[in-house]
Amino acid sequence: MIYIKTDAEVELLREANQLVSKTLAEVAAHIRPGVTTRQLDTIAEEFIRDHGALPGFKGYAGFPNTLCTSVNDEVVHGIPSDYELRDGDIISVDCGVILNGWNGDSAYTFAVGDVKPEVLRLMEYTRASLEAGAREAIAGNRVGDISHAVQTKAESGGYSVVRTLVGHGIGKHLHEGPEVPNYGKRGSGTRLDRNLVICIEPMINMGTKNTRVQSDGWTVRTGDGKPSAHYEYAVAVREGKPDLLTTFEYIEEVLIKR
Repeated sequence: MIYIKTDAEVELLREANQLVSKTLAEVAAHIRPGVTTRQLDTIAEEFIRDHGALPGFKGYAGFPNTLCTSVNDEVVHGIPSDYELRDGDIISVDCGVILNGWNGDSAYTFAVGDVKPEVLRLMEYTRASLEAGAREAIAGNRVGDISHAVQTKAESGGYSVVRTLVGHGIGKHLHEGPEVPNYGKRGSGTRLDRNLVICIEPMINMGTKNTRVQSDGWTVRTGDGKPSAHYEYAVAVREGKPDLLTTFEYIEEVLIKR
């Protein structure tokens, strides 16, 4: 189902997504070689609960943790573990919260220590593809306008777009309609109406677009073992200009200080 929000409901979604943004910034402060992904998960859960919210992912469809922590060739849905981050790794951290009954959802890919330039370039293009897609989240456009913008930017850098996973609507439910693919044709798909709230989340691979699911039933990896990056915004559709409910500013303040 597609649920159009009221202005007041958009503000409640903004509060939830701002908390996700702050949680990712708290996690960012602890990302370094030697830290385990399980430690990051504990930090996030404590931060979320201390701010009067619940982890949005924990228990969702049976997922066991607060964060999805996906390292290197893991695309999404990585389960926190005793894996110690290493110099040169990248890690996508996807986080959700439930605040006052409303969901927040965002992701950011972090460099751990000294990362190869070609991997940093993948991260840059993935972030840029998110920004390109978000600019199309305007009333009167269609989902395909977002999808096409993401795909065009990612492929212009020589990268591939994951086809098996998509963005989504968000509200009282973590996943609502419409689906928001990261590839597609302009002018196609669901019409974007004012106060539709969606999550745009490019998952971009250095090599093949193909993926495979690990035996844990959750972790998605690239088909060729090459790195993948992932960034995500929650966006409210407005006339003339999209309204980003997510911000990466808190994260970047932390990263600049390090």
